[in-house]
Amino acid sequence: MVKQDRAIRTRRNILEAAAKIFEERGYQAATIAEILGAAGVTKGALYFHFSSKEQLALGVLEEQDQRFVIPERSCKLQELADVVLLHAYRLQSDPMVRAGVRLSMDQHAEGLDRSGPFMRWSEVCQALLERGQAQGELLPHVIPSVTADVVVGTFAGVQSMSQAVSDYQDLRRKSSELLRHLFPSIAVPSVLTSLDLSESRGADVFEEIQRDLLEPAAVAS
Repeated sequence: MVKQDRAIRTRRNILEAAAKIFEERGYQAATIAEILGAAGVTKGALYFHFSSKEQLALGVLEEQDQRFVIPERSCKLQELADVVLLHAYRLQSDPMVRAGVRLSMDQHAEGLDRSGPFMRWSEVCQALLERGQAQGELLPHVIPSVTADVVVGTFAGVQSMSQAVSDYQDLRRKSSELLRHLFPSIAVPSVLTSLDLSESRGADVFEEIQRDLLEPAAVAS
């Protein structure tokens, strides 16, 4: 058990170091030597967990994807908005998320399959839209698979613009504005008026998640 815990900590340490280097340098420029230096581990320890730089990058993409745990809402369009706004919030504060976005948007990352995050985002969005449609939240013309791709594509563009212009400092505001423009074209009016699409929503959802994580620990103690 002790060895297993140590291996888990080492793997996490390597991923965090890789995220830092990938976010700063990009996939092509980043080197295994730089990641080893940032992680403070031996080459053997790194290759025990990851066989190549590509596997390290895929590990970062998978890790940042696993960090998106959104509280379930009765209103599925609110849940979809929370997915977008929480991601915008975490991009300003979580190096793993920033690295994942840098990798997925890096057109110079030759040999790296960058489709995974986009496909995963589209699947999540489509599932929420389909459930919202079943609950009568969507306008009649909406096709969930098409709208899901629109949400993912436009949000990717907003992220890219925000990174270039302000290093993500205006991303929460721009994400809120994006949803305020997009949702009136897909939501029935009664649902639209109930949605919280505010700039502060992502931070509120993050705090809710942190409380939910702490409650089981408090009960156990």
